[in-house]
Amino acid sequence: MCPSNSIKLVGGKGGKAVINTTTCLACGTCVASCPVDAISQRHFTDEQLQAQLNAIDPLSTYPLIVAFLCNWCAYRAADLAGVSRMKYTSSVRSIRVMCVGRIDPSLVLDAFRHGADGVYIGGCILGECHYHSGNYRCNNRMEELKKMLKEAGIEPDRLKTVWLSANEGEKYARTLEEFRRRLLELGPIGKGRPEN
Repeated sequence: MCPSNSIKLVGGKGGKAVINTTTCLACGTCVASCPVDAISQRHFTDEQLQAQLNAIDPLSTYPLIVAFLCNWCAYRAADLAGVSRMKYTSSVRSIRVMCVGRIDPSLVLDAFRHGADGVYIGGCILGECHYHSGNYRCNNRMEELKKMLKEAGIEPDRLKTVWLSANEGEKYARTLEEFRRRLLELGPIGKGRPEN
């Protein structure tokens, strides 16, 4: 799973996985890919991301959108939209990750548990990921997660992935507004949510 082949198994089968910190790109793809949650990413630990989710007031706005944004493209596109004073929904709560490859499906489910009506994932354009393949891995995970959401009775349209470059502030603002309108059509995800 490591795009830089920085994880090696030492000691054969049953041995210990060791990360070569000199070649590690710190993208976090291994964290989301580890089947036993044995890997953590400095500054983007599960606990730190959970703390950001915990800080969101689910009743503060409707529809509430939690946006996971990659540091290199989507987060910068959001910044560009802001400094360019582009109009888009104020109901978004952004969480920065180094790469969308870091986004474990459990984080998306936790966002829904914390009151999100929709989850927006913004990453680098497919084929242009700063970490080679993080966005492809994220895309595959999210397509599988959409199937699981449907089985759980949650509309798959509540999860949106968008691929953009750092200079696409307009696309960021437009896709967020389109997503907000779609969520209004779907209605609140949980009972008891106020519709403003």
